[in-house]
Amino acid sequence: MPITRISALALATVLAGTSACATYKPLPLDTTAAGKPDIAQLQHGGTLPDRLGIDDVARLALANNPDLIAARTARGLSRAQVQLAGILPNPSFSANYQEIIGGAGIFPPVTAAVTQDLKSVVTLSVRRHAAREQARAVDASIAWEEWLVMGKARLSAIDLMEGERQLALLRQNAALWQQHVERTRAALAQGDATLASLAPDLAAASDAQKAADDFERQQEARRGDLKVLLGLAPSAHLQLTDSLTLAPLDDAAVRAALPALADHRPDLVALRLGYAAQEQTVRAAILAQFPALAVGPSYASDPGDVRSFGPQITLDLPLFDRNQGSIARERASRAQLHAQFAARLMAAKSEVEALLLDRELLQRQLAAKQALLVKIGPAAQRAQAAWERRDIDERTYVDLITTGNAKRQEVLAQELTLLEQQVAIATLAGIGMPPMLPADRRVQAAENPK
Repeated sequence: MPITRISALALATVLAGTSACATYKPLPLDTTAAGKPDIAQLQHGGTLPDRLGIDDVARLALANNPDLIAARTARGLSRAQVQLAGILPNPSFSANYQEIIGGAGIFPPVTAAVTQDLKSVVTLSVRRHAAREQARAVDASIAWEEWLVMGKARLSAIDLMEGERQLALLRQNAALWQQHVERTRAALAQGDATLASLAPDLAAASDAQKAADDFERQQEARRGDLKVLLGLAPSAHLQLTDSLTLAPLDDAAVRAALPALADHRPDLVALRLGYAAQEQTVRAAILAQFPALAVGPSYASDPGDVRSFGPQITLDLPLFDRNQGSIARERASRAQLHAQFAARLMAAKSEVEALLLDRELLQRQLAAKQALLVKIGPAAQRAQAAWERRDIDERTYVDLITTGNAKRQEVLAQELTLLEQQVAIATLAGIGMPPMLPADRRVQAAENPK
């Protein structure tokens, strides 16, 4: 083969390889990123009410939470891994040309060969399968993050809504004590009261006002956390509805669904898919234990113009490395994932069961407190009437009202805890999340590691 033909072949190979090359394009960082100053600027896919409900908040968090937006970019990386796993390595081309500088030779010797690694072809299918399973695992992990953010948004909304009811009671207590202090001061100015009677009233009024102020700051902190969750700026206006609508939770249905928890709770699905990907990786490591083999056509000519053409084979001799290290590593990784899945599944079921048992205890305690509150309610009304008739002094009246409010505060706090538990159980049990695996792969025990 003349040198010009070899050069032309090499040039054509290079041009073919570079014709579809990607080009570099910079992607500058956004150093001006900030929360949206108005809720109308959020992605919402419809008309937003002036006062948001729990479901509105959850949908806005799903579409606008900055951490979720960043997490979803992992899909691009997993898709690229699938693409990478499905690409065969390029064949290798080698050529040699030598000018004759002495002797009887007439024609310059030339050699050329094209070889392809067959080992990568053997493992192509399992590597591609592993990459696809891993991509599905990434999707499930992102779904779990989305599910958790929605649950967190619901909890934040519930805390704010119920907190307003508690804050109203604390403000009422502070106002009662402030009115009482003002009347006591007026009586002191007229000589009808003493400083000894004013001092404890001032302390009680100060404590009531501090409790209201502290709780109000706590409410503002909750509101700020919810704004961050939704991708809003701290100065953005966010108003929630007064009516708390939350679908009731059927404890028996939750317990009945626990055996299939690994089918629809996304983090468990992600572990199962990751384990399936590792199974394929183990298979790929076992297939890769066979010697590396590269084959292809080879051409040669000598100075006497003797030309030859035939196959060229390059074979690794498996004397030392039979891929036993990689096989052991991948099997150990599979065993680790096997144990991690069992531990995570057991912990998930136990966590839900524990919350259900605690919920039953709280419901009994709340029923007892509500029964006591029913008895306190008429007493407060009688205290109001007795004070208006001047049958009791004002201090006694204030004590009775604030004591009743304290009991109401306890009931509201326990109701809030129950609501928080309800959202937590629904989130951890995957209530409302459809199965994420095909029917033939649901509720299957993971295979024992080999």
